[in-house]
Amino acid sequence: AAIDQKLIDRINVLAKKKEGTITPEELKEQDKLRKEYIKLFREGFKSQLKAIKVVDEKGNDITPLKLKQEKLKN
Repeated sequence: AAIDQKLIDRINVLAKKKEGTITPEELKEQDKLRKEYIKLFREGFKSQLKAIKVVDEKGNDITPLKLKQEKLKN
């Protein structure tokens, strides 16, 4: 899943609030949003890694076995 711009915008709004002006509810929301962002980022990054094929200068496929196995799972 892609990271929604609204998620990023809200994280940024909360991040700009000065200490003492952010409410306990907003701190909880901030933590939840950051965790969601990290989850989505990791999913996207894993997806990109699974699309990578590593080759040496001679054109031989030297993709690590672990990565090849992950590709086969999907």
